[in-house]
Amino acid sequence: MSTNKKIDGRSSGKDADQPLPAEQNDQTAPVIDVEGARKEKKSDRHQPTRRVIVAEDEPLIRLDIVETLRDGGIDVIGEASNGEEAIALATELRPDVVVMDVKMPVMDGITAADHLISERICGVVMLTAYSQKELVDQAREAGAMAYVIKPFEPYELLPAVEIAISRTQERQTLEKELETLADQFETRKLVDRAKGLLQTKMGLSEPEAFRWIQKTSMDRRLTMREVAEAVISQIGGRKGRK
Repeated sequence: MSTNKKIDGRSSGKDADQPLPAEQNDQTAPVIDVEGARKEKKSDRHQPTRRVIVAEDEPLIRLDIVETLRDGGIDVIGEASNGEEAIALATELRPDVVVMDVKMPVMDGITAADHLISERICGVVMLTAYSQKELVDQAREAGAMAYVIKPFEPYELLPAVEIAISRTQERQTLEKELETLADQFETRKLVDRAKGLLQTKMGLSEPEAFRWIQKTSMDRRLTMREVAEAVISQIGGRKGRK
């Protein structure tokens, strides 16, 4: 995003001599609170209630799933009988996980799971009465974090829900980190381009160009990316100094 604030690179001669902050060479190893791990473990006992939607076309099986989840301390916030209903409910209610059968009318569970996960709505646990490798592979390709073979026991379903929630949270954290890294990389490219323009068209050295961008960023309360974009916008089309 370009900024419309005008920046005059030609007035940078004096500013370019501003020294950079001295680097800190602290070799002291960080102190880690090992006891924090024990506290973290204790805090896990007070986790917020898990919110789940159940999608199953057979009413009796759906009731059994709902009761199993509720007996395990999980809040079932919605029920659906097909994939389309599951998507609509999940989009509205934003559960932690949808527990969903593979075979359902209108829209099957694998198609619905693919939509829920690609749109980053929630995690998915797949339920199936079939143990064929093909269905399991399709569920994994759709992004399902766990699957359970019917008929199941509570000790099989409840951990699968927890695994799906944990994996969904991990994926979301990684995606945010990747977005941050991508933004940092783009900023670096823009700053390098702006430095090159200040060198070729304003007669600054590379260190002077960087210091000018850095100081202008602080003086104008802009990010270095905004300053770089302004430089590129304002002097990118000018002819270089002779």
